[in-house]
Amino acid sequence: MPPMPDVSPIPDDLVGAFQIEGEPVRGRIARLGPSIDEILRAHAYPEAVANLLGEACALAALVGSNLKFDGRLIVQAQGKGPVRYVVADYDTSGGLRGYCRFDEDQVAAVSEGFVRPGARSLLGDGVFIMTVDQGADMDRYQGVTAIEGETLALCAEQYFAQSEQTPTRVRLAVGQVEGPKGRQDWRAGGVLLQNIAEDEARGPTAEAWSRTQILFETLGEDELVDPELPSHTLLWRLFHEDGVRVFGSHPLRAFCRCSQERIETVLRSFDAGERADMVEDDGKIRVTCEYCSRVYAVAPTDLDTAA
Repeated sequence: MPPMPDVSPIPDDLVGAFQIEGEPVRGRIARLGPSIDEILRAHAYPEAVANLLGEACALAALVGSNLKFDGRLIVQAQGKGPVRYVVADYDTSGGLRGYCRFDEDQVAAVSEGFVRPGARSLLGDGVFIMTVDQGADMDRYQGVTAIEGETLALCAEQYFAQSEQTPTRVRLAVGQVEGPKGRQDWRAGGVLLQNIAEDEARGPTAEAWSRTQILFETLGEDELVDPELPSHTLLWRLFHEDGVRVFGSHPLRAFCRCSQERIETVLRSFDAGERADMVEDDGKIRVTCEYCSRVYAVAPTDLDTAA
């Protein structure tokens, strides 16, 4: 058995890459602590909705951290179910944000029972979308697949199979644990595993991929959100027979792009009559960011000046 590698643990709010030693299998692992707690705590989401958004954020970090350029990776799903829309936005500086739009009564109805509803139950008939945004001067790349799996992990696996023809396995988890302040803090985690295509030098890869998937199936959701279980230890538990090399990591943080300037620019796009209808009793227009719930107060006279 190969010795356990002498590597620094991947702590909370980092996403890192790994390689199975001597095998044509690579992957990434993400562990989210304070970042996902800040994102989810900004809204009074029902548990099922918070779980869905947490999974989307973990997935965005796993996929987006592989981008080789400055840009954004947007994971979203929309349907006709109790949750109309879920989106997670990752930029290559490590910023994460996300939100859900949902019908509270319908979510409560579908959440009755012993099993927490997954993506299919919450979103209903709809689509799963990944968008790569390379900046203002570049075209966006977008891949779309139908929502068929009960989980976002299955949606992502289907996306990679159809859009990139890359055998991929994904495991996502969201949960709450008692934090240092005695409150229940949100945590999330995820692992993405991919088979490297065979070639003349590498030879057949099907057998190694099959064996790795068997090991991957033993990964528990509780392990992905356990604050006492470092990522390198978790990977070693899974793949110690072959050995695993952890390399490269990217920090993650909750970050929203909203600003006073952006809000004022949006408000200027309305005509004077529409803006007048928005003014509250104290003479201010208030706008709440859908992502971070920050409230901006704007004086109508500030909108009369040039942007």
